[in-house]
Amino acid sequence: MGAVAARAQTGPYESPAKLAPESEIDRLVFNRLKQLDIQPANLCSDAVFVRRAYLDVIGTQPSAPEASSFILNRDPDKRAKLIDRLLARDEFADYWAMKWSDLLRVKAEFPIDLWPNAAQAYYHWIRSAIAENRPYNQFVRDLLTASGSNFEVGQANFYRAMQNRDPKGIAQAVALTFMGERADKWPKEKLAGMAAFFSQVNIKTTAEWKEEIVFWNPASTNAQTTATFPDGTTVKLSSDRDPREMFAGWLLDPKNPGFARNIVNRVWFWLLGRGIIQEPDDIRPDNPPVNPELLAYLEKEFVASHYDLQHIYRLILNSQTYQLSSIPRSTKPEAAANFAFYPVRQLDAEVLSDALCEITGTTEKYSSSIPEPFTFIPEKERSIALPDGSITSSFLEMFGRPPRDTGLESERNNLPTAGQRLHLLNSSHIQRKIEQSEKFKYLLKTRDNPRDVVTGFYLAILSRFPTENELQVAAGHFPTDGADNRAAALDVAWALINSEEFLYRH
Repeated sequence: MGAVAARAQTGPYESPAKLAPESEIDRLVFNRLKQLDIQPANLCSDAVFVRRAYLDVIGTQPSAPEASSFILNRDPDKRAKLIDRLLARDEFADYWAMKWSDLLRVKAEFPIDLWPNAAQAYYHWIRSAIAENRPYNQFVRDLLTASGSNFEVGQANFYRAMQNRDPKGIAQAVALTFMGERADKWPKEKLAGMAAFFSQVNIKTTAEWKEEIVFWNPASTNAQTTATFPDGTTVKLSSDRDPREMFAGWLLDPKNPGFARNIVNRVWFWLLGRGIIQEPDDIRPDNPPVNPELLAYLEKEFVASHYDLQHIYRLILNSQTYQLSSIPRSTKPEAAANFAFYPVRQLDAEVLSDALCEITGTTEKYSSSIPEPFTFIPEKERSIALPDGSITSSFLEMFGRPPRDTGLESERNNLPTAGQRLHLLNSSHIQRKIEQSEKFKYLLKTRDNPRDVVTGFYLAILSRFPTENELQVAAGHFPTDGADNRAAALDVAWALINSEEFLYRH
């Protein structure tokens, strides 16, 4: 209990350590805050950091032993070491394959209309690229120049997984995904010039049900003889070189700042809740970055690292900017836009579903309206690892899982609704998870003291030790006459699960 009391003195959410910015990210962010006369938040506590890092890096709640071990660890480098461990875990590939599957529209059903075989081939290609930390420029080149069967060449599904597959539709999908720009708002001539690079992409069916072949066809009826890059440079197209390779060469050129700018801005958005350019998929001249020097620094680091995305993750995660508390110290409206504190955000639907299953030791049921000839969906499958957007559950739909129709970040809706609150508070679904939890039963079986039971629940659900006041209030709910503690304990678990502290990343 000494460790609990020591942490209660400084509060559970903030660290007593002083801000001591050392990284270039912190220098650029804090200099900007100083110019605006905005006080940054304090550093977050170890308890907040361990939960935040797990959720943001691997989309997974830390277990009670993981949280406890980290909080009690005295190693001054423990945060950096935790980040390295998380980046190496299998869940990292699961979680970020899910994120990329949203952008790349990995979904078997309408309106994308991939067959499950194709959706799974696409997903597994994405996940393997993330797991091996494939350089991002190679990842994008493979997608842009892909040809072959969409059942066998996973990346070829990039040209299938879009609603509009004519040259202009392809150009819009490319611009949105890899440039962060909405080409449907471009001048018609600019869009037509870029679309010409994709005018020789053809798709044909095979004897295999729903299989399609993506291929380069210089004799295509849509084929054009010239094309224009988005920067205004016009080039001649020849019959002996796939125009997609020409476009990929332009896009991936280190001298082209738009390519690196888009992805580092997306990563910043994913980890810190808003982009340096906000929205991250609406980059345009009249929507400038809030901190141009910060964006330029990340672009330079990314190119110098040979397009290593994990290098950018490490830079951001190890910064004090990322590790600030979510409790603002300034009321100025510019504080949020300039990253003066960590933004509170509701958990993604998949992450929340998995967290509920993890803390209770229960499982979730998934279904799909599309036949799944090569998919067996065990109940123990985690939501973040589902390989196809058409495999879902009523819980995921209710809590804002994106439909994967457009590839826009805004498809994911993490705003709370009355239906969500009622489901968490009153549904038999959540009640069964709590009452049937083998983990909760084991906790009650192995701990007799109400204070120890409460501590166990706090670590399992909120990833932290309770404060002394919280211990007194929660333990006071337990019967004092020797009666069964089970009902009181489950009430505590239910209250913690319905707390904003559990439902939000903070």
